[in-house]
Amino acid sequence: MKKFRIEIKWGILFFLSGLAWMALEKYLGWHDRLIEQHATYTLLYAPLAIFIYVVALWEKKRKTYSGRMTFLQGLLSGMVITLVVVLLTPLSQYISHSLISPDYFSNVIQLTVNSGKMTLLEAEAYFNLMNYITQSLLFATVMGLLTTAVVMIFLRSSPRVDLPE
Repeated sequence: MKKFRIEIKWGILFFLSGLAWMALEKYLGWHDRLIEQHATYTLLYAPLAIFIYVVALWEKKRKTYSGRMTFLQGLLSGMVITLVVVLLTPLSQYISHSLISPDYFSNVIQLTVNSGKMTLLEAEAYFNLMNYITQSLLFATVMGLLTTAVVMIFLRSSPRVDLPE
């Protein structure tokens, strides 16, 4: 466990940043009066999510590997961060939709039905806690691993080559 202290810390910080972002979205009205813009505005969280992975992997490189981390070492570290995020995802979705924004699903269902994009039954089947948990688990896994791979292209260290004397 101590070996992955940095990854666990950043996975928890990612979880907390997601909850803070949800509270901000709710406060700004993106879950009710401005819900039609929610899908666009929620994308503004992406730079923060990427930044968290960059800082986490940079800290791992600096503190664990003395500034020299290979692509595979970074990939493993990012996989552990992603695992922590994925494990916390159901709790995050529950808190987001039960405590922070309990009216979100009814609001988005109403918007979707009123716009003619789905029937009431289709919207209720799509916009619910279990479906969002399932989608979030898949999204967190894919995006966490993809983000890690891209970040590690830039953060990796090339292997040391000792020159003969």
